[in-house]
Amino acid sequence: MIKVDQEGCIGCGLCANMHPEIFAMNADGKSEVVDENGDHEAAQEAAAACPVNVISVE
Repeated sequence: MIKVDQEGCIGCGLCANMHPEIFAMNADGKSEVVDENGDHEAAQEAAAACPVNVISVE
């Protein structure tokens, strides 16, 4: 499962730009997961790039 901690997200959009099939920006300007069971390798790549480390992949 892929998750984004909404409280910690700064809304930079990096994950959504890297992997729009997994992440999108919501109405609050923060990242949200659109495919919780998406490509875990891609999600790990986005998690590693996240400047505030709010993406978790289980």
